[in-house]
Amino acid sequence: MGDIGELKKIREEKELKLKEYGINTRPDNFKYTHSLQEAMELEPGTKDVSIAGRVMSKRKMGKISFIDLSDIGGHIQLCMKRDDLGEELYKKIHETLDVGDFIGVTGDIFITASGEKTLQVYKYEFLGKALRPLPEKFHGVTNQETLYRERHLDLIMNNDTKKRFLLRSKVIKLIREFLDNKGFIEVETPVLQNTASGATARPFITHHNTYDTDVFLRISPELTLKKLIIGGFTNIYEIARDFRNEGISVNHLQDFTMIEGYSAYYNYKDNMKLTQELIKYIISNINNNDLKLTIGDVLVDFGNEWPEIGFRELILRDSGIDIDKFETASDLLEEIKRRKIDLETPDLDKLGRGNLIDQLYKKVSRPKMINPVFVTKHPIDLSPLARSNDENPNISDRFQLVVNGQEIINGYSELVDSKEQDKRLREQSELKAKGDEEAMSVDNEYIKAMEYGMPPISGWGLGIDRFLQFLTNSYNIRDVVLYPLLKKRENVEQDDEIV
Repeated sequence: MGDIGELKKIREEKELKLKEYGINTRPDNFKYTHSLQEAMELEPGTKDVSIAGRVMSKRKMGKISFIDLSDIGGHIQLCMKRDDLGEELYKKIHETLDVGDFIGVTGDIFITASGEKTLQVYKYEFLGKALRPLPEKFHGVTNQETLYRERHLDLIMNNDTKKRFLLRSKVIKLIREFLDNKGFIEVETPVLQNTASGATARPFITHHNTYDTDVFLRISPELTLKKLIIGGFTNIYEIARDFRNEGISVNHLQDFTMIEGYSAYYNYKDNMKLTQELIKYIISNINNNDLKLTIGDVLVDFGNEWPEIGFRELILRDSGIDIDKFETASDLLEEIKRRKIDLETPDLDKLGRGNLIDQLYKKVSRPKMINPVFVTKHPIDLSPLARSNDENPNISDRFQLVVNGQEIINGYSELVDSKEQDKRLREQSELKAKGDEEAMSVDNEYIKAMEYGMPPISGWGLGIDRFLQFLTNSYNIRDVVLYPLLKKRENVEQDDEIV
């Protein structure tokens, strides 16, 4: 590709030449009539079409040149003729235009002899110079980390990446559309919180200078959203950025996007029905009304009945361990070791019984579920914010939707008894003091709010990133996040990775 410094110097000289020609190399706007995708849908013969985009290739054949123009939504071929533009402008274009530059053009739509829809250009404007050359299309970006760190390059060069992130935007739009049509109201709650609560996870801590106190980045908006139900809202949701200071893996991020929904007067069975309708609505709209979706080599059928199976029954079936027979974490851990089940998790002896059961479930059961399954009847110590079942207080009124070995949605009937909630949070706080960093803290503000009275409530959560990873069959969850956090790069110039 050549020395990057030399290539930048050549492009800088071309920009100087543009200025010598009296051309503004950084104009403030361009009025276009169509996006590139819209232009590609126009009938041949459509006149006075103005479009703009990035130059991805150019081919000069004497008095005629062909340019490929691209943006996030599509691309179109341009045909430039010297006789249409004039000899002087035609010459200036080829003296100054590089692949990667932005241009705006106006012209008429026609079909070439080879059958390609093309814009015949009669007006040309320069819109922006790329001083750094793009990667070569054949080799592209060779380092996976560079794709995450410089997603802008990934989007420019890879159509699959464009499609993936357009799908992400479409899925979020469909979620909003579905819930809004069901009468839900979208709300926003604070990211900075005084207490690390709302889920069992290790928090991020930061310092508030004005208040001179440490605060936490929210683990979940759950408790704040339930306060809004106390305040009179009936059906609400939030698309929230959450932060959990835990390990990173191909399936986990420390900052991620979650949608949580809460409904007064619902129970978890109502939300099982609601979320089933939601998922089917999304799949149908992104898959041409087909509820069968191929994920990698696996065909997942969302159209059949979604069975329900109890947590204890599931683990007993897959591991031979009856979790009801082990009342303490130490006894359960001893049985797991006796059966030689490797949970591949460090510091198992520091986990409370609930989190230990969860690790066992994730190891022996979850990977085996392909078509949609509702897992229910979770142990109560795995669900400190969930309502106890009326018939069996040792289990919670909770569900998880699992598809193709991944948890898609988690939901439950909410605990609305302030005294019981206070008791459970204090038990969680004791576990945290003993070394379980994922245990929850006591949130006295939430307990006080509960004492003003709560209706029956059910809530659910859907991890947007995990769901997109599932839908796109991406190996790494960072493939569906535009700019995932990476370690700070010591040397910004790493062009040996971009060829």
